[in-house]
Amino acid sequence: MIVHDTSALLFWTVDPAQLSSKAKQAIEEAVRILVSSISVWEIALKVKRQKLVLPLPLAVYVERPGHLERLEILPVAGRTWLKNQDLPWEHRYPADRTVVALASRFACPLITSDRVIAHYFQETIR
Repeated sequence: MIVHDTSALLFWTVDPAQLSSKAKQAIEEAVRILVSSISVWEIALKVKRQKLVLPLPLAVYVERPGHLERLEILPVAGRTWLKNQDLPWEHRYPADRTVVALASRFACPLITSDRVIAHYFQETIR
């Protein structure tokens, strides 16, 4: 089992060439791939602010990952919010904290290209 952060989800579903060979291998080998629903929120914000252009409408993109085998988009459960607040990490961005909390909660690696996350959460695959 692995967790994707928002960039890993976008790379995997829109531009797989952006993934490292280690990330591609981890994805291929994963029985289960988890994504926090906060990533949907983050993608929607980026599209709204015109910092991200998707190759298809946002509503279609959000439904599309649900059709990918092994992928589960999980709602942010109360346990994840509590883990988010318990992280001994000064990073304030809620999406990053929530994705790290999800990976911590399930004790599994996190695929990310974010150096700040990778510096804090040792179980990252970049």
